[in-house]
Order: sequence, then C-alpha cells, then structure tokens
Amino acid sequence: MNDFRFGPAEFYLVGFEGDRPDPATFRALTDLVDSGVVRLLDFVLLSKSAAGEVEIVELDTEDDSLGLDDFEPIAAGLAGEEDVEALASALAPGQSAAVVVLELAFARALAQNLAAAGGQVLRSERVPAPVVNAMMDILDQEGE
Repeated sequence: MNDFRFGPAEFYLVGFEGDRPDPATFRALTDLVDSGVVRLLDFVLLSKSAAGEVEIVELDTEDDSLGLDDFEPIAAGLAGEEDVEALASALAPGQSAAVVVLELAFARALAQNLAAAGGQVLRSERVPAPVVNAMMDILDQEGE
C-alpha cells in the first residue's frame, strides 16, 4: 500500500485588520487543527505599506512575538517565495493578510486509498462556499 506522508495542500490568503492578526482571528482554524480535520503546513504573514512595499514574516515557532503560539506549522517554507509574492500581489496598499497552507486530512486518506486500488486523483476543483450556498438557495427556492 502507498503510504502518503502528506495529502494535497491548499493555499489560503486570509485578510485581517491591522499589521498582525489577533489570535482570536484564527480561533476557528485552531479548532480545526486541534480536531485533526486539517494540518497546518505553513503560515506566513504579509503586509503591504501604503507605498506598496510588502513585508513578509514567517511564523517562527521559537519566537512568539506575534502572539500566535497555537500555530505550529509542520512544513514551514512550503509556501515558496514565488507563491508568497503572487499572493501578496492581491493585497491592496495598507492591507495585511496571512498565507495559510493547509492539508485536508480526508484528501490524504482519499489519495492514499485510491493509489492502493490503482487509481489516482487527476484533478480537483474547489467551488467557494459563498457560491455553493447561493446555488443551494436558488435550488431551494425553485423546489418550493
């Protein structure tokens, strides 16, 4: 059986107020990590000055000056420089965000089980939650 250490990774750009996130900002993420639904692979803070200069701060588990001691990425550096720069381009001047790289636990198990059966995931697409919910609202209204 193929034994996968990691499943597919998803990159999220999460915006927040101020230069640094309040630890409560990511409480929902912490809950998911603690439950085992996701694993936190990497976490990078970005801020873009009013002049458009980007500051990048990688989360260092040895230094808790950011107050994010609940976050311990297991693959720090997975978000490469090109990835971070591409995501930083989406920030408006004066805006801050975090690049959060997650592994969905079920996706690793799915890929591993498919590989053991001789199959493989060839492509995966994500439909954003607001789009799914809007479509379900439309379908619910049509069914009434």
